Amino acid sequence: MENVLIIFAKNPGYGKVKTRLAATIGHARALEVYRVLLAHTAEITRKVDASQIVFYAGLVEQHDAWDGHARKSVQQGGNLGERMANAFQEVLQEQRQAVIIGTDCPELDAQTINQAFSCLASNDVVIGPAADGGYYLLGMKMFHPWLFTDIPWSTPTVFEDTVRRCRQHEVRHHLLPVLHDVDEEKDLKYLPW
Repeated sequence: MENVLIIFAKNPGYGKVKTRLAATIGHARALEVYRVLLAHTAEITRKVDASQIVFYAGLVEQHDAWDGHARKSVQQGGNLGERMANAFQEVLQEQRQAVIIGTDCPELDAQTINQAFSCLASNDVVIGPAADGGYYLLGMKMFHPWLFTDIPWSTPTVFEDTVRRCRQHEVRHHLLPVLHDVDEEKDLKYLPW
């Protein structure tokens, strides 16, 4: 039994990533930004004390930054909640605790991810709130399907709704520091250029 870091990644492709950002800076620049975010995520996850699985939104990417470092799979499900639920359910059948991250948070570092795993020693759920009202990290040691159903994904209430669910189900949860995702042009200042 071990810690598992689940990384949700989109396949980098013109017009396929950072579409809200592309609306103001164009698809070519948005793809460039996404590649920077992917590289950042790959770099910090190398320093995380956990086995890792990259779940791609489309096909498994060959010859990328996670070669030889992480297992690779494909996300399964219709919406983001279903895809995350399926990934957690798969991993937690065999392992003791799992943390999921995306590739949109340039402020995220290995120390914060390692802290999330440590917090699960005395909590059932750990959440990393994003400044936009979502979250950049979610961790648990037992699968809680109610964290993924009837949540209005990609809205400013995702974090709030998730915490409310934890309270309703009387699940001990820990909150990590608030960090910034890059979704819109105003967020570019957080990039590690």
